[in-house]
Amino acid sequence: MDGARPEAVEYDAVVLGAGPTGENVADRLRAAGLSTAVVEGELVGGECSYWACMPSKALLRPAIARAEARRVPGLRQAVQGPLDAGAVLAHRDDNTSHWKDDGQVAWLDSTGARLYRGVGRLDGPRRVVVDGPGGERHILTARHAVAVCTGSRAVLPDLPGLDGAGAWTSREATSAQAVPGRLVVIGGGVVGVEMATAWQALGSRVTLLVRSGGLLPRMEPFVGEQVADALTEAGATIRWDTSVTSVEREGGTGPVTLVLGGGERIEADEVLFATGRAPRTDDLGLETIGLEPGSWLPVDDSCRVEGSEWLYAVGDVNHRALLTHQGKYQARIAGAAIAARAQGVPLLETDRWGAHSATADRAAVPQVVFTDPEAAAVGLSLAEAEAAGHRVRAVDHDIATVAGASLYGVGYRGRARMIVDLDREILLGVTFVGPGVGELLHSATVAVVGEVPIERLWHAVPSYPTISEVWLRLLETYRQE
Repeated sequence: MDGARPEAVEYDAVVLGAGPTGENVADRLRAAGLSTAVVEGELVGGECSYWACMPSKALLRPAIARAEARRVPGLRQAVQGPLDAGAVLAHRDDNTSHWKDDGQVAWLDSTGARLYRGVGRLDGPRRVVVDGPGGERHILTARHAVAVCTGSRAVLPDLPGLDGAGAWTSREATSAQAVPGRLVVIGGGVVGVEMATAWQALGSRVTLLVRSGGLLPRMEPFVGEQVADALTEAGATIRWDTSVTSVEREGGTGPVTLVLGGGERIEADEVLFATGRAPRTDDLGLETIGLEPGSWLPVDDSCRVEGSEWLYAVGDVNHRALLTHQGKYQARIAGAAIAARAQGVPLLETDRWGAHSATADRAAVPQVVFTDPEAAAVGLSLAEAEAAGHRVRAVDHDIATVAGASLYGVGYRGRARMIVDLDREILLGVTFVGPGVGELLHSATVAVVGEVPIERLWHAVPSYPTISEVWLRLLETYRQE
């Protein structure tokens, strides 16, 4: 370059980040006729496509399918051998498009949005500087909005020896090209239990270290108990109330040694830290608009950053619900809100579709954990409902007693719980754990989001013989108590 400052290119909106959230914001903006630039420093498709949802579920599906097959008479003897780890990893690679984003780029191009490769940073109000490959630089300005959709990153604790130890985060755990003989997983949340499930099934000897509480602490306690039992039966070791004080690994290669709180030392081939997320806002230029680098960005229900007329934060960065489907939901809301404001259309909180106001990322967030058994929940747990001051009743039922559970084979274990608001007689939350329960979750989400009266749910007849008949049993239990 000759050092000349490039001329600014103006768009109606600039989107920072081309993961699922950013892609959907751009799609909505283009559908509304707004010129849109999208800036991405890594792969179009983001974390979910290459290092989270898709590769993790590709690793987990063979483990879950084999576990379910082993419970079915007439089939169990045929599936007693080990998984073909090479085939599983190859299928995972196919699901990530081998970490190439050509297909995602083609889709983004089809919307009419302009893609800029490089690191985008804010440079004052409505202005973005993009440092691209080969030293090229672009300056983009936004007439109406800049949408920050940069997601979140894994957080590593501040431990002696951890730097340079080659520890895994969720990225390495979902993209590793070989099965470690011994894997230590630190953390009992979703990433920890899913990756412990996957790698144990692929042949690793997994040790799961949990500092406090049980597994999956944001769900009902019985969920973590059943997942812990299943992991232990599969051969994993779970160490409770265990903390790590330091990490040792010479030259970043060879075995890694973890020093525990009591001085005990554990050796493994790899260690995964699944210990939380932080927003990708530390190198975003937030300081140029009076915001703190590295901070979460609080927003209103249209995903507009509090105190701003033009800045939006959509998906993980606003810390409302760190889930891909919730980020895409917010993207639809934010895209519609930006377009309406750009066109001078008032945002009505009571518009027919609620198109400009995100609510489902606070009141009724659904999530499936793809372990064996599966865990699925939406809305409030019993503890959360009581803490919020609701007068509630928890209604439980053993899914194994439902006729459809017998079709899953011998030894089905599962449990369902619904949290009933006794004053309004609607559901505030529903939780399932057991094989196949992920497919029950959307019915629960509709019931919770729609605030369907229990007297109407009684007339929503589940098909026989499916495990969805647990709905009937839950309602019967509620009426009898």
